[in-house]
Amino acid sequence: MFELAKRAMDLAIACAAAVVVLPLMAIIAAVIRLDSRGPALLRQTRVGRHGEDFELLKFRTMVVGAHTMGAGWLIAERDPRITRVGHFLRRWSLDELPQLINVLRGDMSIVGPRPTLRYQVDQYTDFQRRRLEVRPGITGWAQVQGRNDLSWPRRIELDVWYVDHRSLRLELEILRRTFRVLVTRSTRPTGVIRGSLASFCFSRHSRAASGSSRSSACM
Repeated sequence: MFELAKRAMDLAIACAAAVVVLPLMAIIAAVIRLDSRGPALLRQTRVGRHGEDFELLKFRTMVVGAHTMGAGWLIAERDPRITRVGHFLRRWSLDELPQLINVLRGDMSIVGPRPTLRYQVDQYTDFQRRRLEVRPGITGWAQVQGRNDLSWPRRIELDVWYVDHRSLRLELEILRRTFRVLVTRSTRPTGVIRGSLASFCFSRHSRAASGSSRSSACM
């Protein structure tokens, strides 16, 4: 029942948002093409539900062939490979808008763990692979708790907590916090996880979520 309601909510939000932002997306695509050489859209293979690959869509924010330069797939805060327009798009998360198409296709959900690259998934522990039990999302519990300020194991820990506690109430809470983050640019946790439940969940899994601590800007 929850899965049907979640999918219906995904389609409703994605359809409504796509209609509203379509003119903005056209403008962004044109500006990207004017700012730097290359296509406006970046098509990248990511790992989705049950470990299956899918083609993720994003607005290009870096120079063409960026993954073959410098730190490869890892991106620093002031990475010189990021274009002028790219800095603005990434700051306001506008580069993620094309993922509404991924939601409509069924590759992604509005809310869920962020999709990762195959080389990252190949390094997952059994605990970490649990984040692949659900569709990846445009926003998620880890994103509203700290996003790239969190360590890689901590992000996965929060993702798995979301997998275990999914509900429409939590979905709506994540959407509310996402809106707050976009407006205030603050990801300071405000606490849906409280008291003994938080202590139990995080102490139980803290050792299991060890894995690589390298953070990736593709998250």
